[in-house]
Amino acid sequence: MGIIYEDVVVIKEAESPGDQTKISVNCPDKTGLGCDLCRIILLFGLSIVRGDVQTDGKWCYLVFWVVGKPTTRWNLLKKRLLEVCPTCTAAASGIYYYRPEFQDPRPPDVFLLKFWCSYDRKGLLHDVTQALYELELTIKRVKISTAPDGRVMDLFFVTDTRELLHTEKRRNEAIDHLKSALGDAMVNCEIEPAIPELTACSQSFLPPSVTEDMFKLEMPEVLASSSVSIEVDNFLSPSHTLVRVFCQDHKGIVYDIMRTLKDYNIQISYGRFFASPKRNCEVDVFIMQADGKKIIDPHKQNALCSRLRMELIHPLRVEVINRGPDTELLVANPVELSGRGRPMVFYDITLALKILNLRIFSVEIGRHRIHDREWEVYRVLLDEWDGCSLRRNEIKECVRRKLMVWE
Repeated sequence: MGIIYEDVVVIKEAESPGDQTKISVNCPDKTGLGCDLCRIILLFGLSIVRGDVQTDGKWCYLVFWVVGKPTTRWNLLKKRLLEVCPTCTAAASGIYYYRPEFQDPRPPDVFLLKFWCSYDRKGLLHDVTQALYELELTIKRVKISTAPDGRVMDLFFVTDTRELLHTEKRRNEAIDHLKSALGDAMVNCEIEPAIPELTACSQSFLPPSVTEDMFKLEMPEVLASSSVSIEVDNFLSPSHTLVRVFCQDHKGIVYDIMRTLKDYNIQISYGRFFASPKRNCEVDVFIMQADGKKIIDPHKQNALCSRLRMELIHPLRVEVINRGPDTELLVANPVELSGRGRPMVFYDITLALKILNLRIFSVEIGRHRIHDREWEVYRVLLDEWDGCSLRRNEIKECVRRKLMVWE
């Protein structure tokens, strides 16, 4: 089986605003491909309202109907989707065939972006995050501090999706774009390769009380009672286990399902997703284990259903706590076994705080292994906190909505 390279990803844009755009992917299969594709779709801020997945284990065909934005860069989206599809090799006929020795690319180089601002203002960090997103620079770690005189020093450890940040042209493009976004607030900006010792030091201390409350293996009662139904059927198909999910939609829901199945090394042979206008979701997936067999063991079934339920009800952890005289916002983002975290989390956090008109004093992003899972934890120290408990709940809810709710 083969296919011309330009037809691996086909995007049929919506004819009018509000209509759905159809994204078709026709390529060799690999376990976790659906997760990788959904992650990129989420990165571009698109909501999947319907989806179909079919594969024979060697070749697959996936279709996603998405709702986009007027500013969506469809050509760039196509390029990024193509990059995660298994590599094909050309024959003399011009047809491209699957290359079975496909391997994941090496980890991208990490660069240190340093810049100083002469003064702080509300929404400054979100403007920086927006600029980096437009530049296709992925934030790995952040260290931000505000001096008593109001000056701000920002350290961003970033990777470049285009893998060109080692060139002077690309660095100048990034610096010019940041200067344009920040205006006269920026004093200086530098970009240099990050020292491996610095990029490795991403762990910071989390108080035991925080880890106990935020990372409980059991779901809180108020969440456990949420309307999520998961059914397992081994009778409908002679070779596959059917998993049916009924739940409320949230931002990145298809990614959360695909990410969970990928982490369990489960192959999807057929899948269907549908979200109604009232945001009720129905998901059917016919799956196999890595050995090509059904999931018969009740313990494995229960483990998979429990994890799916947790990822659908409580995929991100958000808390606002006291840190001495100050107040800290914490957001925990589960990391895939491949080492990637959920996209756009920091963007949504800074947007929520900008909407609330709150100033950020400092930020740390670190990786933590808790209960045998790796988490990406965002610690945001808030400035000018008034200690009001209602205000704390308002911050928590606003951040949670930006992270989880399509608006």
